[in-house]
Amino acid sequence: MLGFDPLYVANEGKLLAVVARADADKVLRVMRATRYGSEAVVIGEVKAEPANRVLMKTQIGSTRVVDVLMGEMLPRIC
Repeated sequence: MLGFDPLYVANEGKLLAVVARADADKVLRVMRATRYGSEAVVIGEVKAEPANRVLMKTQIGSTRVVDVLMGEMLPRIC
């Protein structure tokens, strides 16, 4: 809305867990059984190709490279 990229704005209180595919269902069950993890979901998977890239599907169906943050992260306003 303000031209800020939400991937590069400080975001507190979130957890991103990278677990083996075989353990994903168990981890989700445990997380969902907690107060703060009740809405936990799988958001992606690790693949061999393309190497050294993080790709994201957008809401409109395109693919975007999630790149390393360049410059300073936007400060939090508390």
